[in-house]
Amino acid sequence: MLRKVVVSLGGAFLRDAESIRRVANALNELSRLSKLCVVAGGGERARECIEIARELGANDAICDYIGIAITRINAKLLILALKNAYPEPFQDYRDAVQAFYASKRDENGFWKVVVMGGVSPGHTTDAVAAILAEYLNADLLLNVTTVDGVYEEDPKTHPNARKYERLTPSELTALVMRKEMKAGSRIVIDPVAAKIIERSGIKTVIVNGKNPENILKAFKGEHVGTLIAP
Repeated sequence: MLRKVVVSLGGAFLRDAESIRRVANALNELSRLSKLCVVAGGGERARECIEIARELGANDAICDYIGIAITRINAKLLILALKNAYPEPFQDYRDAVQAFYASKRDENGFWKVVVMGGVSPGHTTDAVAAILAEYLNADLLLNVTTVDGVYEEDPKTHPNARKYERLTPSELTALVMRKEMKAGSRIVIDPVAAKIIERSGIKTVIVNGKNPENILKAFKGEHVGTLIAP
């Protein structure tokens, strides 16, 4: 049975042509196996611009809009590397969903991929992906990040932090609600996304995209990263 998959793709995997090609190869293969939406993050490119804006006196709402602009640029770059994607990033959930249901396979068997960037202030890439997944009644939400799952503390600053192999949606929400959220934040998944996952019950896997094969492994049900499920 064909599955509906939404991927939240961290901007770290969109920093240059080589990294974009690597992750696009995995997404191309996934688009043979399922109907696919990808939401592109801003990464360091967005954080650098946000920091400049803050130095110039911008508040978080303005910084959010700057981050959104960068995610849409990253989304456009990803589209260039995909085998069969709509030519422009979608900026509205309803338009993206309509395009998703209208998508067809091309002559090589690739489903047409829907790609988005940010949508509105206060919503990170993860939140946009979670809302889109809920709207679509997606079978799977893949959060592709730079760590190999959810930890009790940031493993980059706490090397001995415990990794969670599996969490319920409510456990995930309780964990991330302790974190500060602002424009350009680095938390593995943000509180808004966690609440959407909790209310919708969408199966979610948080995986490390440094090895893009993890995307396909998670789709196939192999144990990589952290599984979020009731």
